Amino acid sequence: AVVHAAPQLYTTLHRRARSSAATPQITTHYTIHPREKDPRWEGVEMERFADEADVVIVGGGPAGLSAAIRLKQLANEQEKELRVCLVEKASQIGAHTLSGACLEPSALSELFPDWKERGVSVAHQHYMDAFSRLWCVYKILSVLSPGLPMNNHGNYIVRLGNFVRWLGEQAEELGVELYPGYAASEVLFHEDGSVKGIATNDVGIAKDGSPKDVFERGMELHAKVTLFGEGCHGHLAKQLYKQFNLRENCEPQTYAIGLKEVWTIDEKKWRPGRVEHSVGWPLNRNTYGGSFLYHLNEGEPLVALGFVVGLDYSNPYLSPFREFQRWKHHPFVAPTLEGGSRIAYGARALNEGGLQSIPKLTFPGGLLIGCSPGFMNVPKIKGTHTAMKSGMLAAEAVFARITAESPESETAGLHVPEYSDALKESWVWKELYAVRNIRPSFHNYFGLYGGMVYTGIFYWILRGKEPWTLKHCGTDASQLKPAKDCTPIEYPKPDGKLSFDLLSSVALSGTNHEGDQPPHLTLRDDAVPVGRNLAVYDGPEQRFCPAGVYEYVPLETGDGMRLQINAQNCVHCKTCDIKDPSQNINWVVPEGGGGPAYNGM
Repeated sequence: AVVHAAPQLYTTLHRRARSSAATPQITTHYTIHPREKDPRWEGVEMERFADEADVVIVGGGPAGLSAAIRLKQLANEQEKELRVCLVEKASQIGAHTLSGACLEPSALSELFPDWKERGVSVAHQHYMDAFSRLWCVYKILSVLSPGLPMNNHGNYIVRLGNFVRWLGEQAEELGVELYPGYAASEVLFHEDGSVKGIATNDVGIAKDGSPKDVFERGMELHAKVTLFGEGCHGHLAKQLYKQFNLRENCEPQTYAIGLKEVWTIDEKKWRPGRVEHSVGWPLNRNTYGGSFLYHLNEGEPLVALGFVVGLDYSNPYLSPFREFQRWKHHPFVAPTLEGGSRIAYGARALNEGGLQSIPKLTFPGGLLIGCSPGFMNVPKIKGTHTAMKSGMLAAEAVFARITAESPESETAGLHVPEYSDALKESWVWKELYAVRNIRPSFHNYFGLYGGMVYTGIFYWILRGKEPWTLKHCGTDASQLKPAKDCTPIEYPKPDGKLSFDLLSSVALSGTNHEGDQPPHLTLRDDAVPVGRNLAVYDGPEQRFCPAGVYEYVPLETGDGMRLQINAQNCVHCKTCDIKDPSQNINWVVPEGGGGPAYNGM
């Protein structure tokens, strides 16, 4: 609960912040400190090799791979030559993919009607739903009637990383060129302002921002059309929003952070195909969130469990990671895990804005697909099927324009507004329209309870046909209250059996980055963390980050504090970029191949 704290706390925080006489340099990245002004870069060869494709796709997730597959399917059907290149920052396809996940197979069946015969051993049909409202020591079990968003009849439990890897194999068989380990770091433009393609990141830059002896420039990939499917809060998409004013006529995007673990459990407790969801404890009624617990069916007793917290929470002392660890001690959750062993951990931000937060999707030379613009059905807790369908519709629109005998375009990069039109005529738009008011309905005095009542009346009965569209309450970054208005949350210590500390959790993610490179968590102003975030909000980045990237440590002089960024811990969840109350953190890509190494998350 958020209540008033002692006024001396605020005074102490301000004194601590003011005690720093000088601001140590934290950010050395060239996006903040241009190399043109750095004498260490004089005489360094900066020319890039350029290659040409018909279509370039950024991001090897469900949307990007579905788009690539559909493009090659169409090209092969019509005997057209079409070069499709896909770049992915992870070292392997699927290594940065994390989701629950229950897959609704509608888009997959459209993409591959024979998918069951293609050896998708990663999908297992669910057999039972359970939805609960948790209190501290008990729960109320609800029946999920057919037609309600969270009913999973006909869906499949998957480990999305494995599923994405399978999609990658299908894409390669069709002739798509996949380039894992190459991070797209820059959008390239024609002289007329249209998108020309992307550039991959440079390698061989030292932590202090200077060139190493092994420095190599990235390469350019040019295309008639570039599809951006970076996933939630993509750093190139952020640039495109500003460049083409794509968010002019939509609500701000709102997000959540999802944390996930995989456990092996006692076989006697294993119920393959069982799907459990809950809301409530340990979160209060005004903090949006919930949990999932899926019993996998892979021949061994595995469960995937996770906790989602809406990033519009207000108390800067809240730690999503520690709420997750506390949830596992609930008397209706702990028995499943007791005697088991945790084998994997990860985290990722997800879009929750829904229909009203979708930006303009097309611009000269490019399109936005998948979770980059945000097609997640929030009450269903599903976005894979909608992301895949958006990629497929984009592919069909792009293919028609590229292969037209005389593709008319006012710009060098093709503008394909037909994609947006097709999407608005598809089942994706109808599905998102029906649930558009469920997430913002939780912004009321009664919070969770008010939202559940609204959902029961206007979705269960009217199926989203109410003649109004609710708005969100602004950006997630603007929702935090000052520390002086809040009480610190006392979390129990991890017991090492059900709950764990942060660093041992990150170790299970396989995260690794080249140590001698500029931190990719860049700060627009190195003085802001101590001067504002610590002084006003008591350093919330050290709690909302699920990987221990940010910590405030004493200055070497002993007089004041400084922010330390442990960039090597970063799991690429993007939460810091979203929730930073000063909007001073800008997440950019590290060297390609760095980051988590999820194995079927």
